[in-house]
Formats: sequence, C-alpha cells, structure tokens
Amino acid sequence: AGNVAINLAALGVETTLSGLVGDDEHAKQLRSAVEAKGVRWSVMPCPADTIVKLRVLSRNQQLIRMDFEAPLDDYADESFLQYASNLIAEHDVVLLSDYAKGTLINIEALISACRALNKPVLVDPKGADFSRYAGATLITPNLSEFEAVVGACHQDDGIISVRAHDLCDQHGFDAVLVTRSERGMTLQSKEGKPLHLPALAREVFDVTGAGDTVISAMAAGLASQDSLENSTRVANVAAGLVVGKVGTATVTREELEGALLQSDDDVDKELPAFGVVTEQEALAAVARLKVEGQRVVMTNGCFDLLHPGHVTYLSQAAALADVLVVAVNDDASVMRLKGPDRPINGIDSRMSVLAGLRSVSYVVPFSEDTPARLIEAISPDVLVKGGDYAISEIAGHKHVLESGGEVIILEFVEGFSTTATIKRISTDS
Repeated sequence: AGNVAINLAALGVETTLSGLVGDDEHAKQLRSAVEAKGVRWSVMPCPADTIVKLRVLSRNQQLIRMDFEAPLDDYADESFLQYASNLIAEHDVVLLSDYAKGTLINIEALISACRALNKPVLVDPKGADFSRYAGATLITPNLSEFEAVVGACHQDDGIISVRAHDLCDQHGFDAVLVTRSERGMTLQSKEGKPLHLPALAREVFDVTGAGDTVISAMAAGLASQDSLENSTRVANVAAGLVVGKVGTATVTREELEGALLQSDDDVDKELPAFGVVTEQEALAAVARLKVEGQRVVMTNGCFDLLHPGHVTYLSQAAALADVLVVAVNDDASVMRLKGPDRPINGIDSRMSVLAGLRSVSYVVPFSEDTPARLIEAISPDVLVKGGDYAISEIAGHKHVLESGGEVIILEFVEGFSTTATIKRISTDS
C-alpha cells in the first residue's frame, strides 16, 4: 500500500496513506519513507508488529522474499472502521489494497461507506472470493488471481471479457481490469465493450510493483474525472514504463506525459530520431525509448569551444547506455556562470556541433544555472559528469539514485580546457 501511495504522489496526486501498523521502529521508517515522497501519513498504530517483507536480490533478480508478519484482524475493529470512514469523506477517490493480512477484514463496510458518499473505490484484490468486494467501482486482478476465481482462460480475449462481465453482473462492479503480463491488459465494464490493450514494454527488467503502478494510474485518472477507458490506456503506458526499471519503482508525471505524446491522437506524430530537440520533444522521445526498453544516459555542460577532451568524454558517456542526451546551458545561463564575455559561440552553434557527433543522440537546451529540473523530468537511467566532483555535488543526483539509476563520474582528458584555450587566443592576439 505504501508503494501505491508513492506511485500516486509521483503522478502529482495529493495522497493519504492509511491502514494499521505497529508502534515500532519499522513503522517510523515507513512513515519517513512515504512522507519524503510527499504522501500524507494517516495510519493507525496498533499493538501488533509492523509487517516487514525482506527481498533478497542477486544481479537485480529476486531470489527469495521473507515475510515477517502476524494477522491484524483483531485490530481492524469498529474504531478503525470509523477512522477510515472519516478519511474517506475527505477524499475524492479511495483505493483499497487487499493483502489478506487483516487490515481489510471488513472491506465490505469500507466499500459501502464509499458508495454511500459517491466516492469511486478501486480494489486490488486478494484470494478467490471476489464477492467481498461487491459494489466496488473497479477491481484489478492479475490473470492468475482472475483465473483462480473464474477458471482457466487460456489467454483468450473473448473468454476473459465474458467472464469479467459475469463478475460485474454478479458483484455489482462497474468494471474489471485484468492485467495480463506480456499480453497487456483487458478492461471489461458492466455496460461497454471490452478494451484489450497490448503490452507496450519491449524489454522487461523487473515486474515488481507493476500492479501498483497500474492501479495508481487508474485512480489518478478517475480522480481527474477521466473515463475508465482513457484511464486504462494511461495505466497501460505507465506499466510499460515501470517494468523497464529495476526494483520497486515509480513513474513520474513528466515521464508519463512524455510517453502519452505518442499515444492516442498523437500516435502518428513523428519524433526526431536524433539531433537538436526542444524539451518537450526530448521528454517524448525519451519516454518512447524507455517503453521500448532502451537505456538513457544524460550529461550536461556549456560546451562553448568543443575540443578533443569533450569528444572523448561524450564517447565514454554514450558507451554507458543506448541513447545519450546532452543538456546544454543557453547563452544567458553561460553568461551568469562564466562571465559577460561568454559564451564565445551562441546556443544554436554549440548545439549544432554537438548534434554532429556520432556519440550524441539528442541535444536539448536549458535556461537555469543547473539542469536539475530537466534531469528530473527526463529521469535518465545513468547520469554522467566529468571531472573530480563528489556525487553529492552533481545536480540531479538524488532523483536519479532514488529512481534506481546510476550516477557516474568520468575523468576529463588532460591537456584540454575551454578556458585555457580562450586565454591562449587572447594572449596570441
């Protein structure tokens, strides 16, 4: 549930996390983690220990997960239901993540409270009894969970849609969204035609938390008064982005907006294959590349007088991923950083020369003194800087590391310096 809340916050949604935790150190760590992501903490403490899940990874692959937990059924009492009901009244959309640990033992009462207040309620289900979720706006089982209730569907679109429609009739759901891994997802509403969407990811690094991203995107869509169908299309794009990341990750609003530029009405719009681009074009291109499973490396600089040191550095940076994006300070930014006599070459000239290098995929300008905002928007897999910096000194490092990326420092080639070259030219003159 914490990961769902963080996913929603990453999409720009004001989010409150509720539930049951122990009065212990693990609860404090959880609270600190979600509040750091902008999530409001409104969780009720109880005498039980906070549930802990420990994942053991090797080379970015999960080997085993160990759960440390005890049932919370006894603490999901009337006082908790009243506490949760008060929160429901304050919010536009309610999302219930059922992990069968006891917090939602009385989920029927919570769904009834949502319906009484005309609040859309989305459920990530658990177990083989979907009747517990009767009256929910939407449930989002994965295919295994769905088949545990309705029987084998053999990845047949028709069978899945018919049986999902039956569930809507039986339990009063507005819709059922079945996530189908490499086969995409199927939305079946109680009244409309089925919507079958293919998976968009070309390369899958990690599916951990992908379901959380899907239901978060659905909730964000409904909170903005979007339709179930449009929300599903957005959720499918978000899923394609998140499975291309390592670990339990999120998709930012900027990443999603960039990917959506190539969806629906813009699907035929041509993006530059390489070269000088605007920020909007860069975001759209990078989002599409990530959906296709390509890794993006990013660096930045003024690049006023391009020299062999720059060329070597950019070639080394490009070798770290599939696509190199170079962010370049515009003229006003260079003047603030370097002085009134700089830059020697204007922004158009500097970007044109960089775009001509074989190692460079995209060149994009920025106007701030640092590229931190642009780095957060592009969210590269690898952030590179040249010189003897500490990682903590590099603009954008925190966002990249928190998003599961890498920050790498490359050594400059000795003997080359733009400042020294300018001084030498001035002396010779």
